[in-house]
Amino acid sequence: MTGIVEKLYNTGDLSDGELKALIGTDDTETAELLRRYADETRQKSYGKKVFLRGLIEISSFCKNDCLYCGIRRSNKDADRYRLSREDILSCCENGYGLGFRTFVMQGGEDSFFTDDFLCGVISEIKEKYPDCAVTLSLGERSYESFRRLREAGADRYLLRHEAASEELYRKLHPVEMSLENRKECLFSLKELGYQVGAGFMVGAPFQNTEHIIADLRFLQELQPQMIGIGPFIPHHNTPFAGENGGTLELTLRLLGILRLMFPKVLLPATTALGTIAPNGRELGLKTGCNVVMPNLSPVKVRKKYDLYDNKICTGEEAAECRGCLQRRIESAGYEIASERGDCIK
Repeated sequence: MTGIVEKLYNTGDLSDGELKALIGTDDTETAELLRRYADETRQKSYGKKVFLRGLIEISSFCKNDCLYCGIRRSNKDADRYRLSREDILSCCENGYGLGFRTFVMQGGEDSFFTDDFLCGVISEIKEKYPDCAVTLSLGERSYESFRRLREAGADRYLLRHEAASEELYRKLHPVEMSLENRKECLFSLKELGYQVGAGFMVGAPFQNTEHIIADLRFLQELQPQMIGIGPFIPHHNTPFAGENGGTLELTLRLLGILRLMFPKVLLPATTALGTIAPNGRELGLKTGCNVVMPNLSPVKVRKKYDLYDNKICTGEEAAECRGCLQRRIESAGYEIASERGDCIK
């Protein structure tokens, strides 16, 4: 198995059969070699820098009914909220003072947030903080909407494809959603000049190794600047409440594989990874990750942005969150970079 890791390190690609063997192995020697090569590869491009993204969760309303998500429209017990323009700008002001140079506006697909509203907020953020990047993660929108948001100053867009296999996508999403449209949105975002992020859940219900290989092949086709993966974590008010979650071991293995397949990509150590293991994010950083996304949202709404159960950091003020992460990052042997942290071309 170490020969497969060596080949991936040297060439950046494997056959489907080799990928299947590597994804499926539980050999500890292979895991350590993969981790070491992934860390070495990220350091060639980014050194020990870890980029902070200030996460602002602007709305827990969502028109979609994805079977895995706690803010799905069918969840009548969800505690819904929306941030105002003033709330969002206050989060940015707070975050800028704490050294954040990227702000990520994330939310459910909420029609309240029109292009006019978002363009106004984006323009104001870019005017006040010209050295900062604005990232959006607001789901599927029209080409015209993506164009307007880009022209207003949005730099990046995160849109996980969730499952590149049509068969698996259908099992995770309601009938009115389509993988074809999801992919079309991602290619539109690239065409419009966004730095684009895609990604998938690890250990989602019904997912098998062939589905994961399909995800990796789609990412090779898309060539995004950012790839976000994290373990599936069940939410108690969804149809998947009783399903098993994704494992730390498989998530780390895939992070290492992604770093070797995409040496210059921006790869976050996600909150979900930190939720399933106390040192999950540190282990992610040691396995090729170079981004963390502390929460800048007002504490009063953090528990309401309830995508999955037991989410960490819902009670911390932004300064606490940043301080805690800085200590964790430094303890893992890395350093926070107070810069935009764009993907190296």
